Amino acid sequence: MNRENKKKSFDKGYYKTNACSDAFTCKVCGRIVVPCGAGTDHRNHCPNCLSSLHVDNEPGDREADCGGCMEPIAVWVRKNGEWAIIHRCRICGRLSSNRIAADDNPMKLMSLAMKPVAQPPFPLERIEDMTALMGGDGRIK
Repeated sequence: MNRENKKKSFDKGYYKTNACSDAFTCKVCGRIVVPCGAGTDHRNHCPNCLSSLHVDNEPGDREADCGGCMEPIAVWVRKNGEWAIIHRCRICGRLSSNRIAADDNPMKLMSLAMKPVAQPPFPLERIEDMTALMGGDGRIK
């Protein structure tokens, strides 16, 4: 059974309380994704490219009509120290957060984590000037 048909096959909220044991093919990288190895009963993204599908409005409800690809755009650390991936839908722009899985690609996760350092919102060559301005010792050029 593929992910697109699950919305029609089960009652509303079925996947909130029931494990999903079906394999699926990633729409982005084409790899077959199996639930074993994830460390959770709710596999919601590809462990290779970290992409997902926009199928839920609320976790497990399968109520989203969009169906767009959810691209990983960032990671964040929850209060308990667990990492989660921030996904953004390529079609409607909706943001969602998904916990990482045990078998997720560590290089892709680190790449997402380092993205703000590699692409800062300001030119690095001006960091000394900006620091001086913040401390009151600099002047605007």
